[in-house]
Amino acid sequence: MQLACSECRAPAEADTLFCAACGGLLAFICNTTLSAADLRSLLAQRRLSNAHIDTSGVWRYRELLPSLPLEAVTTLRENVAPLYSASTGAAYAGCARLSYLHLGMNPTASFKDAGMTVAISHAKARGARVAVCASTGNTAAAMAAYAARAGLIAVVLVPAKGVSAAKLAQTLDYGARVIAIDGDFDQALAMVRTLDPQRTAIVNSVNPYRIEGQKTAAFQLLEQRDWQVPDWLILPGGNLGNTSAFGKGFREALQLGLIDRLPRLAVVQAAGAAPFVPVVQSGGQLQAVKAETNATAIKIGAPASWRKALQEVRDSSGTALAVSDEQIADARAIIGRDGVGCEPASAASLAGAKQLREAGLLDADADAVLVLTGHVLKDTAYAAAYHESSAAFANHPLSIGSAADVAQYIADLASGKLA
Repeated sequence: MQLACSECRAPAEADTLFCAACGGLLAFICNTTLSAADLRSLLAQRRLSNAHIDTSGVWRYRELLPSLPLEAVTTLRENVAPLYSASTGAAYAGCARLSYLHLGMNPTASFKDAGMTVAISHAKARGARVAVCASTGNTAAAMAAYAARAGLIAVVLVPAKGVSAAKLAQTLDYGARVIAIDGDFDQALAMVRTLDPQRTAIVNSVNPYRIEGQKTAAFQLLEQRDWQVPDWLILPGGNLGNTSAFGKGFREALQLGLIDRLPRLAVVQAAGAAPFVPVVQSGGQLQAVKAETNATAIKIGAPASWRKALQEVRDSSGTALAVSDEQIADARAIIGRDGVGCEPASAASLAGAKQLREAGLLDADADAVLVLTGHVLKDTAYAAAYHESSAAFANHPLSIGSAADVAQYIADLASGKLA
């Protein structure tokens, strides 16, 4: 695979992060010679294999990834992401056909693992000793786990406030050196970007190896649907690396003849952290904002991958929209009623689907997949606070006095006297 600038297309040197000519982010150009039929057959065979590398939902697609020595591959069997039906979510959004692609079912419980396995494997292959990232929590946990697995030192910069305690505990458990900064994610990433990528492995989504791993979620989705393309893919938008990754994955699948069209991408941001929305809707350059949202995984005001994401959204005839924190909170509770838990930022996808449907942009019978980026256990404090509140779908614990009253209550539920 060839590494080049995603903007000016100038060839780039190995182990760099930014274009020497224009400063743009880099991207790999897929140039496999395998036919669509051969790829489908090969992938089907690997799904039956017990070989460690084949049980990974990333490395199973290794012909479509940058070439790395097998001994450097660091995997935790990531990206085996289930596709769930979403009947309760569909009714809430006013749609007939919704499903959840739950990337929170990854080893460290977020979509970041799919990109981290490739970024850390590359770091190990080139002999890096230290891996570094800025994070609101999920990237930190993923990097810490994969760095530990690879024998690298992990250094994480996180905001001193606003990071889920569960995510921080994960990161510490995996042995990372955590540096809490007096600032937000955007300031943490600015610090990381000043580091020399030749001396340390910088593994935020500005790293093109990260995007290569994350694009395999598109292949995972398509395989589970027997290569039938959904009408829409609706996903949360934070730093926008995942948007660019999904778009790249679908685009490459189309180029390889694995599919016959692109799904439309809808990027959903929290209203208090939505700098990408006006760019998609009205054009112009992205204007950074001071991010404010309780959906901390997407609390990013200056997304680094916005140009790459914008191109993918435009190529797919997609859109971007903003939803309120209240809409995200209610949507998260509804997803739970489907028996599928997710962290707050994930629920932006369902809140966005509902808004798209109400605006008439999403047809009632459209086939839409909602991306859930993180597991419910990533932020249990958020869930507990919601159910202690007066929110629309809060589920309050009951206080029933006697054993007889408890028995009667259950009997009334069983008989249908109580809903």
